[in-house]
Amino acid sequence: MSLKSLLKAELVLAKQDIVSKKRVLESLSEVASNRLHCDNEAVYDALLGREKLGSTGIGNGIAIPHCRLESANHTAIVIMSLQNPIDFDSIDKRSVDLIFALIVPPHECDQHLATLAQIAELAQSPQALDQLRAAQTNEDLFNIFDSLI
Repeated sequence: MSLKSLLKAELVLAKQDIVSKKRVLESLSEVASNRLHCDNEAVYDALLGREKLGSTGIGNGIAIPHCRLESANHTAIVIMSLQNPIDFDSIDKRSVDLIFALIVPPHECDQHLATLAQIAELAQSPQALDQLRAAQTNEDLFNIFDSLI
């Protein structure tokens, strides 16, 4: 499944004023649960459970929180930029300001790994990251991400 097919305008949030990793996960859960028509708490618990295994902060100011969720009927990706970078326990100790959350049903494991790889590859491009960070509105962030994938 391609990133482009997963991208939905209502799941792209620019310049969010969130100050903690916990609140980011809560916000991602709220947005994703509405899209997936599943329980907000279940999404949060799944994302938090994955974070407890090890931070999804991959470096360069990027985090990719992700989980498999039994009650998800399809895959969702939530893209979020933050007004101010926050501590995310990233591997490079750098604060995070770009978040790409992925919630998938258990039967889409192969697509899950391929999508994570696509996001990680995008995160290696300083030019792409600069463009994403410059987006001031949800629509701008959506359009920039869409043009990069």
